[in-house]
Amino acid sequence: MRSEVMKRKNLWQTYSEAQLEKLEKTNALYRVCLDEGKTERECAANISRIAREHGYRDLEEILENGESLKAGDKVYAVNMDKSVVMYHIGKKPLEEGMNILGAHIDSPRMDVKQNP
Repeated sequence: MRSEVMKRKNLWQTYSEAQLEKLEKTNALYRVCLDEGKTERECAANISRIAREHGYRDLEEILENGESLKAGDKVYAVNMDKSVVMYHIGKKPLEEGMNILGAHIDSPRMDVKQNP
């Protein structure tokens, strides 16, 4: 069994040139994201900006304007400038369920405290 594991082909060697190019584009975008989002607040601001670029509207503004949500609406909300939730309003009643995709902001940094 050990010899079978040792003979496995390296996954990187199985990618086509087109797949490697697509992967490099994704990696480049991720590097930009890491550069622009060094804290939760920077990440939340960037997520909000990108959401607006993709047709999402600020839920707070919608509520302030007295508007109602309808099927197909895309909205986002920011909590304490550190987290963002995005909603794509469906056609079926909420009582029939919803799909949830969760993630968290993982901004790499070091917090140094004078009095830990």
